[in-house]
Amino acid sequence: MGKRQDSENRNRNQNQNQSHYQSSIYPPAEKSEHANDDPGQVQPPPQEMMDLGPVFYLDCIVFCALLAPQLLWHVGLFEICLCVWQMLPFLLFKLPASFIFERYILQFKRRPAFIKKASPFEDFVIRCVRHAFANLPPRIGRVFFSKQVALPFLRFRLLRHGYLHWPISWREHHGPGFHGIWITRNPDEKPDFVLYYAHGGGFSMGSSHFYLEFLLTWLSTLVQAGYRNPAIFALDYTLVPDAAFPVQLEETIRGYNHVLAVAGDHSRVCVSGDSAGALLILSLLLHLGGGNSVNGVGQKDKPHPVPKPALAILISPWVTLVSTSHKNNPSDYLEVQHLHRYGLQFAGGRIPENNFLVSPGSCKDKSWWKRSRPLAGIFVTYGEEEVLAEDIEDWLQTLREAGVIVGTKRERGGIHAWPVASLFLSSNRSDRLDGLMTITEEIRKTYPIEQDGR
Repeated sequence: MGKRQDSENRNRNQNQNQSHYQSSIYPPAEKSEHANDDPGQVQPPPQEMMDLGPVFYLDCIVFCALLAPQLLWHVGLFEICLCVWQMLPFLLFKLPASFIFERYILQFKRRPAFIKKASPFEDFVIRCVRHAFANLPPRIGRVFFSKQVALPFLRFRLLRHGYLHWPISWREHHGPGFHGIWITRNPDEKPDFVLYYAHGGGFSMGSSHFYLEFLLTWLSTLVQAGYRNPAIFALDYTLVPDAAFPVQLEETIRGYNHVLAVAGDHSRVCVSGDSAGALLILSLLLHLGGGNSVNGVGQKDKPHPVPKPALAILISPWVTLVSTSHKNNPSDYLEVQHLHRYGLQFAGGRIPENNFLVSPGSCKDKSWWKRSRPLAGIFVTYGEEEVLAEDIEDWLQTLREAGVIVGTKRERGGIHAWPVASLFLSSNRSDRLDGLMTITEEIRKTYPIEQDGR
């Protein structure tokens, strides 16, 4: 039923997406002095879509084994023991009791929408994530998503599925005032499409290395869609509390300029992000549309001379840092009070919360949004059960009134950033890849596939 609903959503919104661009020739990607840990170990790109399957219990055991020494090193034994002690009532009593009651005793029609569609494993994991989001200190959470844990965990998953070497080329890139990861099908050839991605994590946690499996899978879907040599640049912006706004926006702008230089043509660039990363992408667009005072209060100015991308694809965008439209939902793992705390930490207390560049959803100036829009518009996918849903829909209405081309997929029973989470949790392959396939199809509508290398 969920798959049929997704199809209906796509058909309903198809007429809102328009995209017509001519293909062009691009220079080779610039070389970086920094490469992944085992250069030369990359195998020819796969012809079939990369899919490592859902996370199983063995993966969870390995992840915990990789996480433990990093927590000891970065957090300390006393704080870890204190955190585990505080979580024991949840793990021993609240988690099993609520899981059994809501899943097996409560009448089906009274169950939260996400539980109705989720597998037991998906339900169990999301309950744990919900508790962690509300109770774990950010300095512990950021270790979970760090390179030191995420990268060896991905190596294990690749080995478990028969990949002795990296199936797709990737390398770290350190530029002036920004850094991230380049992922390419063939690093020795010019890209015919470039995706610029900013990860989520509440500005306080997350890394491109944690998103690497998601992005590698996305690149393989682009190859399957017919692109000869797609490339992805994933930005690693500075996390809070190491820095606050406008540092992250400045890094996002520098990263975008770097992507433009590599792509050679802005009409072949798509910008994307999820959650907090999607907010940075929106701030970037407002900056390009006239918000040039990055270090001030984001006042409207003339459009920026740097060209805008052709398309923006946003996954569960956190459009407004603090909003009364954010509503707690028993299905979602986000919690409003802690979400707003993360938002205020990102703002740094140095600028108003309703600043348009720090909180794009606060911008109701339709002419500004019209100047800031990508030429083929903005496509947004989000869950109907997520905390941010109402705020996203209010913002989408502002875009439509401004004349921006808007495409949407409202996932029935979906929660926050489900296209990312489902890749690791869903046991059904079609459900696991549905989000990526949907946004890849939106890309195909905008960016024509080059034929015969032309």
